[in-house]
Amino acid sequence: MVSYVLKRLGIAVLVAVTVSLITFSMIYLSGDPAVALAGETATEEDIEQIRRYYGYDRPILVQYADWLFRAVQGDFGQSHYLKKPVGDVIFERLPTTMMLGLCALIFALTLSIPLGVLAAIRPNSLIDRVALTIAVVGQAMPSFWFALTMMLWFGIYWRLLPITGSASWANFVMPSIALGYYITPGVMRLTRAGMMEVLSADYIRTARAKGLRPITVLFKHALRNAIIPVVSLAAVQFGFMLGGSIVIETIFAINGLGFLAWESIQRADLPMMQAIVLVLSIFYIVLTFLADMLNAWLDPRIRVA
Repeated sequence: MVSYVLKRLGIAVLVAVTVSLITFSMIYLSGDPAVALAGETATEEDIEQIRRYYGYDRPILVQYADWLFRAVQGDFGQSHYLKKPVGDVIFERLPTTMMLGLCALIFALTLSIPLGVLAAIRPNSLIDRVALTIAVVGQAMPSFWFALTMMLWFGIYWRLLPITGSASWANFVMPSIALGYYITPGVMRLTRAGMMEVLSADYIRTARAKGLRPITVLFKHALRNAIIPVVSLAAVQFGFMLGGSIVIETIFAINGLGFLAWESIQRADLPMMQAIVLVLSIFYIVLTFLADMLNAWLDPRIRVA
């Protein structure tokens, strides 16, 4: 188990370093950052002064090493627009995005796993067709359109839920459903396929022949093995939702990290954009690593694979 953990940890570190290189290079993708900061009417002298002030005149490797060293310590520099430390702004907005992502994940798993299990138990039945319909609709319907539709009916016509802000739990209901419904089809299909494969295995027939209760066979023996790929998918999708919340947070005006990313793009706030991409990528890497560890605990065969 120790060797497996060290191997996965080494891979995670290498991916994190690669992501940091790509993130750092973002600042040069649109050209000279000093020119972008100076504006169209700036003179060569102004541009050179900005280049020296922000350290863009130093070698690229020196800039990267300095940026990475400060980023590891939580120092992502100063926001060009807000004139505040980037780290302070990000960690002020991050809990809102984490709450939204967690609520969306809970909604998705609560809906998809039971439907997937029921569909596997009774294939080609009414519940299986309902699950298939939900999956098809979820894959075909854009999340922003679903969000606007819920906002129109539940927020404007029926006035049941607030449509903007993040002041209370009610503000997270519609955004969580809109964000979570997007990943529901994949989790549901994977649960259904895994359960159908496991339920036809020899050890399940043996468990039934031994006279174990159907509920014990279903949850203790079948679901535990069928849920392993779902764990990996859920962790990856949670990281995806944190990064993909920019659309939902913008629609519902939720003051989280996604909305901050949209604002930073509009303002061309390069240090803020760099930090947001890096933080969300690190979350994604950590979640994937934790999913691997959980899968290894659920299925010991993975440790020696």
